[in-house]
Amino acid sequence: MKLTILSTSDVHGYVYPTSYRTATDQQAYGWLKAASVIRAVKAAAGPDESVVTIENGDWIQGSPFASYLAQRPAADQALFTRLTRELGVDAGVLGNHEFNYGLDYIRHCEAQRNYPLLGANIAGGQAQGIVDAPFVILHRQGVKIAILGLTTAYVPVWERADHLAGLQFASALKTAQHWVPQLRQQADVVIVAYHGGFEADLTTGTPTERVTGENEGYQLLTQVPGIDALVTGHQHRQIAGVYQGVATTQPGEKGVAVGAITLELDANHHVVDRSARLLPTAEAAPAADLAQQTAAVQQRVERWLDQPVGQLTGASLEVTDPMAARLHGHPYLQLINQIEMAAGQTDIAATALFNDDVRGFARQVSLRQLLNSYPYPNTLVVERLSGADLRAALERCASFFTLVEGTVQVAPAFTTPKLALYNYDIYSGIDYQFDLTQPVGQRVTQLEYHGQPIQPDQCLDVAMNQYRGNGGGDYPMFTPAKVIREVNTDMAEVIRQYFAAHPVVTGQPQTNFTVTT
Repeated sequence: MKLTILSTSDVHGYVYPTSYRTATDQQAYGWLKAASVIRAVKAAAGPDESVVTIENGDWIQGSPFASYLAQRPAADQALFTRLTRELGVDAGVLGNHEFNYGLDYIRHCEAQRNYPLLGANIAGGQAQGIVDAPFVILHRQGVKIAILGLTTAYVPVWERADHLAGLQFASALKTAQHWVPQLRQQADVVIVAYHGGFEADLTTGTPTERVTGENEGYQLLTQVPGIDALVTGHQHRQIAGVYQGVATTQPGEKGVAVGAITLELDANHHVVDRSARLLPTAEAAPAADLAQQTAAVQQRVERWLDQPVGQLTGASLEVTDPMAARLHGHPYLQLINQIEMAAGQTDIAATALFNDDVRGFARQVSLRQLLNSYPYPNTLVVERLSGADLRAALERCASFFTLVEGTVQVAPAFTTPKLALYNYDIYSGIDYQFDLTQPVGQRVTQLEYHGQPIQPDQCLDVAMNQYRGNGGGDYPMFTPAKVIREVNTDMAEVIRQYFAAHPVVTGQPQTNFTVTT
């Protein structure tokens, strides 16, 4: 028998092949394309072949399509699992971004599934009605196939506590070490579906990031005997191969590819061969019948995105050179910080240019521009920090840059293994300077507040998004214990409300920091 294990991961609500940057935008990705690829594999399967399909998390958040549904009634939100049900998904796993809108949103989105959601390392998940079981055993042609579901244990580091009520997240590694030996006794094939990635080079084992427990994939490969196939995600990487004897995939993001693992079984149901590949979706046509089911919603999304939000004068807030904006500041970043300061009642704030697709705002600001520029449903916190905390955070920011033959580039730690441009912050309300000729950790050469040097024991109130406030992005100096105020409204809505209160906003240059080389 030949068993094919197909997976999608990190689709992030991109059902359609569009970035939503314009109403006519077309891209070579999207869940509807992935659905066509999956159907083609299933249709081509012979009588001695079986296909298992896994949805590996970060499915219901991340696109304007998902942002729209998050504001709609529960019945509309169930669209996500109507689609996966129609496709014939066999099992699902929750990703970290599933929790961004709270547990009710998960329940609503998953309400019409006819397959189990698996969460072996989410204690309380079944009681809260967001997972069904730690694992499932499928029976195909007399073969027993176990699927163990795991989610990155780092979710509580990023997420609001009220979005995780009644839940505790255990190490994926320790959970797998508990369950896999038992599943090995009960099933012929053991699949681990893990919404997490790899903390080390898959061949050499050399760490590729600070080992925090966010990604435990390499340890799953090397410290949990008995896994036949490992389906991964979270890092948005495109990976397919047999590593440490285990067939492994990670299919990128937004439905750019479908992970495909093939296991060959002998007459005694033993795995005798294994392989892995990615199936690109670019050339696939979107599944027409599924598109028909979502067409009315998609049309409403496009109209919703084109509603006006505000008007700008003064300096342009359109971002044309992301690297220059990070090096020299930008009126767009200054405005976001200004809005954070107004909402948080502070005079210091930090924000990030989340990715190189952020274009900022035109003179007539639309909701489309807003959501494309601030795509995450972060809320706002204000933390009371010491001067030493602030300097440490800025040193982390300064490590974002590296000099290569005199040219400023993004440091590899922010691009590999996962592109993490969102982990570099730009501050307003303080004056500071980076000297990139100095060693990492010693690059902040000026740090002033109201024209005076900031002292290590000085107290400062700083507004930032809740992801950063929890220490996300390797900022351990920020913790929930330091939060003195919270604005429990998504930042996109905070920005919209600011424009509503200020019908005409004047763009201001950002001149409070310099980077020298």
